[in-house]
Amino acid sequence: MKNISNRGELLFCIAAGSFFISTTMASSHALAHDTAAQRIKLLEEKLQAIQMELERVKSESSRAVQKVNTIEQTTNQTVQKVNTIQQTSTALENRIAPLESIEQKSHHMLFFRGGFTHMMNHRNGVTIQNQVLPIGAQDQADKNGWYVGAGLDWNLTRDVWGFMPKTSVFAELMFEYKQFGAHVLGNGAVGNVPSMLAGGALNPIDVTVSQFTLTASPKIKFFEGSKLRPWIIPAGLGIHVMSPPSESITVLAPGVQFGAGVDYNIWKNFFVGIDGRYHLTAGKTDGVNLSGMTAGGYLGIGF
Repeated sequence: MKNISNRGELLFCIAAGSFFISTTMASSHALAHDTAAQRIKLLEEKLQAIQMELERVKSESSRAVQKVNTIEQTTNQTVQKVNTIQQTSTALENRIAPLESIEQKSHHMLFFRGGFTHMMNHRNGVTIQNQVLPIGAQDQADKNGWYVGAGLDWNLTRDVWGFMPKTSVFAELMFEYKQFGAHVLGNGAVGNVPSMLAGGALNPIDVTVSQFTLTASPKIKFFEGSKLRPWIIPAGLGIHVMSPPSESITVLAPGVQFGAGVDYNIWKNFFVGIDGRYHLTAGKTDGVNLSGMTAGGYLGIGF
C-alpha cells in the first residue's frame, strides 16, 4: 500500500509538473506573440509617420520648387524689362546727345556774309551827279553792286521766354560794306582835276560809290535742336553811312531792316546759310534815298 501511495504521489507530481511546464510554455508563447505584434504595430506606426513626413517634405519641396520657378520667371521678366529700359535709354541718349550738341553749338554764332546788293534809287552826291553845281561830268553809279560783312548772333532765349517751345530769340549785331561802282566819273566842280571852277579842263576823276551799314536787330530762329533752322528778322534798326556825301555833305541816314534766312549745321561748330534783307529809309535824306536790299550767303562759327 505504501508503494502504491508513493506511485500516486509521483504521478501527481509528474502531471502537475507537465501542466506547469505546458502552462509556462503557453504563456511564454502567448507573451512572445503579443510582444511581436506590438513591435510590428509600432513599426507600422513609425513607417506611417515616416511616410507622412516624406509626403509633407515632398509637398513642401514642390511648393519651394514652384516658388523658385516663380522667382526665376519674375527675375527673368525683370531682367528683360531692365534690358528694354536700358536699350530705350541708350537709344534716347543717342538721339538726344546730337540734339544737345547742336543746341550748344548754335547757342551763339559769329558769321561772315557776302553777296549781291541793289539800290532802289540812283545815287547823287557832292563829287558825282550834283544838281547844285551841274558842271562837267554828271555820272551816276549803277544800282547793282556787291557787299561783304560780318555779324554776331547772341542767344537770349531758347523758347521765347516760355511762350514758344523750340523757338530761339537772338540779338544780332551786324555790319556790312556795299559798293556800287569804283569808276564813276566825278563832276566838274569837285571831282575834276583841277576843278572846272578854277578854269580846269574836263578831267573827271574816278569816284567810288559805297555805303557802310550797321544794324542791331532781334532774330527769331525756329526748330531749336535741328540742323536746319529758318529765321526771320521782324524789324531792326539800321544806320547807313554814304560815300560820297550828299550834296549838302550829309553822310548818315537811319532806317529799318527786315530779313529772313536759314542756317544749316554742316559739321561740328560750322554752319552755312543764305539770307535776304531789305533796308528801308524814310524817304530821301538831303536828296538821297538809301533804301535797298541784299541777298547772299554766309559762313557761321558757333560757340
